[in-house]
Amino acid sequence: MVPRLQERYEKEIRPVLAERLGISNPMAIPKLTKVVINMGVGSAIADKKNLDMAADALAEIAGQRPVITRARKSIAGFKLREGMPIGCKVTLRRQRMYEFLDRLISIVLPRVRDFRGVSRTAFDGHGNYSLSLSEQLVFPELNPDKYTKPQGMNIVICTTAGDDAAALLLLEQMGMPFKAAKESSAA
Repeated sequence: MVPRLQERYEKEIRPVLAERLGISNPMAIPKLTKVVINMGVGSAIADKKNLDMAADALAEIAGQRPVITRARKSIAGFKLREGMPIGCKVTLRRQRMYEFLDRLISIVLPRVRDFRGVSRTAFDGHGNYSLSLSEQLVFPELNPDKYTKPQGMNIVICTTAGDDAAALLLLEQMGMPFKAAKESSAA
């Protein structure tokens, strides 16, 4: 079964991108490559159960088991040793990526408290977009009774777009709720 967002991309969004960006080669049209979800669990230094809970939550959100990330160097001030587990991450590709993005855009972001849109400036200069959520419980698949400790996450959306303008157009066409563009007032 083809995810809803992927089908929409193939049938509606690709032709619009080709026309607006003036691309005649169908292989040069920007597309999504992967979505990386990362949870840094600083409290895992004191209590390993916090990391296990975060990993379970990330597995429910993403639909696949996360990889445990480890500290690269020791920091005495944080009581951190090299190699200690301090987070988890998941890389989504193909159908899982499209299904996750569809849920993120249509269900999760509208549930965020005081949500006015995501930033237009969170691109890295190469067409990749980053956003962060301060609470994991905005995902409806998580049971609030099981996951009582609030945990944030970073989400990186990687595209084949060469620049930020093309990536912005791609994500806008997919329905990403960006903040309204600031009007430049002429004095």
